[in-house]
Amino acid sequence: MNAEIAIAYQRLNSLGTNAMRLLPNLAIALLVFLLFLLAATVVRKLVQRFNAKKYHRNLVLVLGRMTQWGIGMLGLLLAITIAFPSFTPANLVSALGITGIAIGFAFKDIFENFLAGILILLTEPFRIGDQIVFGNFEGTIEQIETRATKMRTYDGRLVIIPNADLYKGSFIVNTAYPERRLQYDVVIGNGDDIATAKRVMLEAIRAVAGVEAEPAPDALVMDYVDAGVRIRIRWWIKPPRRADALDLQDKVLESVKAALAAQGIDLPFPTHQVLFHDQTEATDGDRRRQREGWPAGKVEVPAPARLGEALRTLADGKRAPDS
Repeated sequence: MNAEIAIAYQRLNSLGTNAMRLLPNLAIALLVFLLFLLAATVVRKLVQRFNAKKYHRNLVLVLGRMTQWGIGMLGLLLAITIAFPSFTPANLVSALGITGIAIGFAFKDIFENFLAGILILLTEPFRIGDQIVFGNFEGTIEQIETRATKMRTYDGRLVIIPNADLYKGSFIVNTAYPERRLQYDVVIGNGDDIATAKRVMLEAIRAVAGVEAEPAPDALVMDYVDAGVRIRIRWWIKPPRRADALDLQDKVLESVKAALAAQGIDLPFPTHQVLFHDQTEATDGDRRRQREGWPAGKVEVPAPARLGEALRTLADGKRAPDS
């Protein structure tokens, strides 16, 4: 028993002695690592300041971060070498070679998003401040990181989109160009003059402050619908941001409705007419006088047959044989 205690004591004593020998190296390694971290922070700021005029803001930020990480990793390796003299870079390369495949599979998504983030920053399909539509999300790009892109929706929510999904997917950049076209469909009555309605609407659109004169607004007949004639009005705005688009659309639609009403042009709504099978008239078959045609102009419109009287007549006819 005493021999076993003695062996344990010798081992603990040996470990303590080795730890005391390593203390100076650990202190020096920690100091070196802290110096490298400080140098990495300084170099990051210098890189960002030097490239601020040559590259775009977010790419500069990422370049600074990558430089900082690179210097930090170099300081960590140097500190490990100082703290443990038996450790060499060759040992690290050997360890990475053995575990490289496992690390690759484990961090596949991270590496994919990282590479996609770098490509997005280099190709710049969109920038910070752009408004995009991606899937079910629409908002303003606030930050492009190496792993994900942060979007702020119009109702104040944060959406984090993996860069790989953005790079491989399709999205719409609403602010890619300085101008944007808006459109709205207006339905006028079948009896209204189409040319007059177009002229009135275009004059109303041009009078709205903020609508671009070039390209000029236009109005196109798109379809004949149940309620009348569908005309599409289109106009251009600058800048093409969401708030500006909503504000201009509100003003344009308000101006168009007021102008059409002032000219007596109808803005009909869908209606349905129900005709009973026994509601016959002397004018049936004469399309010029039938009420269901509602022809334009002043024409003689016959009075409708009263369904109640027809039903009573039918009932009297059924009771006649019994009287």
